[in-house]
Amino acid sequence: MFASIQNIFSIPELRRRILFTIGMLAVYRIGCHVPIPGIDAAVLATFFAGTEGTLLDLVSAFTGGALERMTVFALGIMPYISASIILQLLTVVFEPVERLAKEGEQGRKTITRWTRYGTIILSVIQGAGIAVGLQTMRGPTGDLVVPAPGAGFVLMTIITLTAGTAFIMWLGEQITERGIGNGISLVIFAGIVAMMPSAIVNSLRLMKTGELTVFLLIVVLILMLVVIAFIIFMERAQRRLPIHYAKRQIGARAVGGQSSHLPLKINMSGVIPPIFASSIIMFPATVASMVDVPWVRSLAETLVPTHWLYNVIFVAAIIFFCYFYTAVTFNPVDVAENIKKQGGYVPGIRPGKATVEYIDMVLNRITFAGALYISAVCVLPTILYSAFSVPFYFGGTSLLIVVGVGLDTASQIEAHLISRSYEGFMQGVTIKGRR
Repeated sequence: MFASIQNIFSIPELRRRILFTIGMLAVYRIGCHVPIPGIDAAVLATFFAGTEGTLLDLVSAFTGGALERMTVFALGIMPYISASIILQLLTVVFEPVERLAKEGEQGRKTITRWTRYGTIILSVIQGAGIAVGLQTMRGPTGDLVVPAPGAGFVLMTIITLTAGTAFIMWLGEQITERGIGNGISLVIFAGIVAMMPSAIVNSLRLMKTGELTVFLLIVVLILMLVVIAFIIFMERAQRRLPIHYAKRQIGARAVGGQSSHLPLKINMSGVIPPIFASSIIMFPATVASMVDVPWVRSLAETLVPTHWLYNVIFVAAIIFFCYFYTAVTFNPVDVAENIKKQGGYVPGIRPGKATVEYIDMVLNRITFAGALYISAVCVLPTILYSAFSVPFYFGGTSLLIVVGVGLDTASQIEAHLISRSYEGFMQGVTIKGRR
């Protein structure tokens, strides 16, 4: 293992890429501590102390606490992700965008440019909403979060937050191009991992007060390792449909007659379903933290992670979004048509409509298995917190992101090492990313 790590830094290009990535992530973390002007940090801290279990708490976790401190990177990379998802949906429901996506490299560049424009537009809208909302927020003692509200503060906040998101977007693209791994994913990864010190401090505090025993902590650590291993297994799991290609005579030689397979991932939708589900279910709690309406507060008190109704709705929403996102991103009709054009067929299944129905049936079954897997991982932290008051910050969506990004990055490092005739990153283990 240590020899493999030495191999990493013995390759100049790989060493340069890794150091560049670390440097860019360090710049991102520094920006997460630069506050926007016009904010009373002390009052803001008291306000966010009462937003646990809300959408604000969820988004703040993805930004590494930048939203909670209301820094220049408070919006994080979420506007870019939202713009990317919107463009993906448009490729399915809007024919001009679908044609553009099939035009190869030029079409991809155009969609990337549209994604950037969409990111700026969403950042301006979200920045305006945050600026207006900040002016109405008060701490427990009634002090305003913004001591001097007005049009100037709103304009300054919009410009600052939009510029922060644009810089993160540029930073992520630079990491992808000149560093190692997917830049956008690594930015989210860095934000989540940045919460690890506070989780360790909380664990030590609970141990000192006697709320968390050493035995229970060891059990939780073992359970975390088991869950991580399970996530790695499921993220790499595939259902491979056998594909046979008929022999064809081209001139004096016969081509085809080969066998291949169509890999269908168990978790084809990634972490999108739990993010969407959490956002929708936590919306009442978020509204309740800003308005004083009795029925909204009553609903918010019910839809908390420790309540059984929340978990039932959460699991149902995850299953729904797993099927929805898979249907949007994977088209069995196009896949079956491509197989038919290449002279291939699924053994025992007629080409055409029968192949479409067969792929769709298999996809529905494995999607259900993937939805149950995501639901189990996302609900586990709630069970641990409710039963043992364990600060399991790397559970749920956060743990899925951390493990998935780790797999992708490790697979790229592995590819660099093997391409230069070095030993792999892990001896005896083949590391594969999620893609």
